[in-house]
Amino acid sequence: MDMKKYAAEAIGTFWLTFAGCGSAVIAAGFPQVGIGLVGVSLAFGLSVVTMAYAIGHISGCHLNPAVTVGLAAGGRFPPGQILPYVIAQVCGAIVAAELLYVIASGAPGFDVAKGFASNGYGAHSPGQYSMVVCFVTEVVMTMMFLFVIMGSTHGRAPAGFAPLAIGLALVMIHLVSIPVTNTSVNPARSTGPALFVGGWALSQLWLFWVAPLIGGALGGVIYRWLSEEPSGTVAGVKTA
Repeated sequence: MDMKKYAAEAIGTFWLTFAGCGSAVIAAGFPQVGIGLVGVSLAFGLSVVTMAYAIGHISGCHLNPAVTVGLAAGGRFPPGQILPYVIAQVCGAIVAAELLYVIASGAPGFDVAKGFASNGYGAHSPGQYSMVVCFVTEVVMTMMFLFVIMGSTHGRAPAGFAPLAIGLALVMIHLVSIPVTNTSVNPARSTGPALFVGGWALSQLWLFWVAPLIGGALGGVIYRWLSEEPSGTVAGVKTA
């Protein structure tokens, strides 16, 4: 059963990375009909909504090392399963980035050095935001993401609506923070594209692991403190 959970996490994270980053790389800037910032934000959010309904009953649909760590910190997930979940998520994101590279490189003028939906700070932030600002943004955004996840999957929350709340939260996060960091809040999603860009993307990848993991843990701990019931579900599945 555990292998099925890990496979589900890999497939789900593949979908999130491919759909989200793919919308940015392929569709966002397409002449005259590009989907822009709003479209990319929706793509990331919808990828989570669709996968939550598809695999929530199998793995809990984390799709994100920061979510896995945050749920563990919040008492909703066994710490002993963190590592295999994270490995599965990163593998799914890397495969997604590889497929996206194959597709995107088929267009004339494609240049992976333009960013390939990688996350960055300083000169590589879309809005040229400093490292400190980008770090704080990723911590806070991930913290609030976990807060929403913990709350919407609480045993007393309205049943069946958690995927919508979580997906919409991710849309809002992207609407705010794409100009700052190109939005990570997900170390796996950041790792896939960075491996293909190399150079600066890999040298700055540390921030998009450290900040989301800190934010995820904070969100889980804070909600656990607020809630009298640490056990609950993710996308309708018992996680502890």
